[in-house]
Amino acid sequence: MTSFLQIDGLTKSFGDLTLFEDITFGIAQGQKIGLIAKNGSGKTTLLNIIAGREGYDSGAVVFRNGLRLGYLEQTPSYPAGITVMQACGQAAKSQEYELKAKQILSRLQLFDFDRKVETLSGGQLKRVALANVLVTDPELIMLDEPTNHLDLEMTEWLEGYLARSTVSLLMVTHDRYFLDRVCNEIMEIDRKQLFSYKGNYSYYLEKREERTEAVNADIERANNLLRKELEWMRRQPQARGTKAKYRIDAFYELEKRANRQRDAGLVNLDVKASYIGSKIFEAQHVSKRFGDIRITEDFNYIFARYEKMGIVGNNGTGKSTFIKMLTGEEKPDGGQFDVGETVRFGYYSQDGLQFDEQMKVIDVVQDIAEYVDLGDGHKLSVSQFLNYFLFTPDKQHGFVYKLSGGEKRRLYLCTILMRSPNFLVLDEPTNDLDIVTLNVLEEYLYNFKGCVIVVSHDRYFMDKVVDHLLVFRGNADIKDFPGNYSQYRFWKEEQDKLERKADAPPRQKPAEKTVRPAADAKRKLTFKEQKESETLEAEIPCLEAEKSELETAMSSGTLSNEALMGKADRIAEVIREIEEKTMRWLELQID
Repeated sequence: MTSFLQIDGLTKSFGDLTLFEDITFGIAQGQKIGLIAKNGSGKTTLLNIIAGREGYDSGAVVFRNGLRLGYLEQTPSYPAGITVMQACGQAAKSQEYELKAKQILSRLQLFDFDRKVETLSGGQLKRVALANVLVTDPELIMLDEPTNHLDLEMTEWLEGYLARSTVSLLMVTHDRYFLDRVCNEIMEIDRKQLFSYKGNYSYYLEKREERTEAVNADIERANNLLRKELEWMRRQPQARGTKAKYRIDAFYELEKRANRQRDAGLVNLDVKASYIGSKIFEAQHVSKRFGDIRITEDFNYIFARYEKMGIVGNNGTGKSTFIKMLTGEEKPDGGQFDVGETVRFGYYSQDGLQFDEQMKVIDVVQDIAEYVDLGDGHKLSVSQFLNYFLFTPDKQHGFVYKLSGGEKRRLYLCTILMRSPNFLVLDEPTNDLDIVTLNVLEEYLYNFKGCVIVVSHDRYFMDKVVDHLLVFRGNADIKDFPGNYSQYRFWKEEQDKLERKADAPPRQKPAEKTVRPAADAKRKLTFKEQKESETLEAEIPCLEAEKSELETAMSSGTLSNEALMGKADRIAEVIREIEEKTMRWLELQID
């Protein structure tokens, strides 16, 4: 394979903070690499160094002569006065080039090609920059969070485009389905070093687990040896001459290995939410529009206790407006949201990131509460809570202005959760968060004893967190779907197939053959299947109710260990039955 880029012994630091040290890797023709790391570990810095936007301490960055490089920055900018089309390659090189630009811009829902760039939102500007990268036909593309500001339809289009393309790729993204379906190699920056895995994201997870186990075993061995060596050092001071120097040197090397941070699994943070009653909220005949754009029309919905709902849909269909009406920030044109008296919202908004940059991280959170209540008299200090969300002690006592963009998002999330809400409303919480933080948040939400609504374009996150969807399809068309995003996607694809089949013109058949009546677009259920469907429709709500009762009992703190284990076994069985029966019900609807 032709080598496009070679990085040798690269080191980068800011003052006393070293991001990465002596890292080496190459990118060859056809390689599609996903770069992952915790926020603040230097992912964006590495891309900027390769693109020539930032310097480095030592090492070498060598390109193949004449290589065409395309770079999508995390926050792109353009000079005022130019149009969208001019920004997309600056000027049309040919009619063919202009046609390609218009096709890609349209896929990214940018239709006003003569609009001035200074009138665009940040998300629209990022999409213009993405189109610019794709249309200029580079050999190597670097993408920094390309799916931020893309809705699900655009994300899936880009995913397919890159997966089919022969272009080489170095990409930073938190979208795990995207990584799994596009990349053939994963690189991870961890503790200033670079680790490479020749496979997609699923393969990376398997191999990283093996590496973690090996590291933990090595640390355990080092600790055991260190204890023995420490005994020897204390017991035989007379042996510290030249003769035993090798053992003293070995002691200090062991000490270094034993002090490495142990890579343990996630802590189970079983936070007690404030009490929430049986009435959560009811949407009663809610209507909302902006001019000719309808958001909701006579919308009704009763939200269940402990429900975890996802809201998905293309940009501009009204997802955030719906959330703002629920939380009281926006008034409906008609109807109302009747919210229960015990509901205590924790609202993570897209524009809520506002801090005093001169404050210390721990003080920002401590100003809200001194501890987190875990129930049963147990409490978690602010420092412990921040540590759970991956803020090390030195980060906690550092100033806010030193945090990366993703770390500030993580801090904002902590300020929401510290208020002990019983109803979390999260509007695009996954933007700018790294994969490790997303895992922590997913674990938190899984154990959260309250209600959750999540608006997100992150399909993987939605599949792990929610069990029910509201799909905003535009023009006040809202689909209530009993399942997660992947289940909805499967159902939609099957529905689309049926519609295409129903809309297709009838095929002309030879005259001598018997012409049979066209089949219905949807096969009618047999009597037995109809009864099965009705039975499932009755059973699924009962199982959902039992699941809620089990969750309430398990969080009551009154059960013995034996009873708690019994409830845990039963809830696992109930969840499995809900999934199986829901999938069977869906099969019957789309056969």
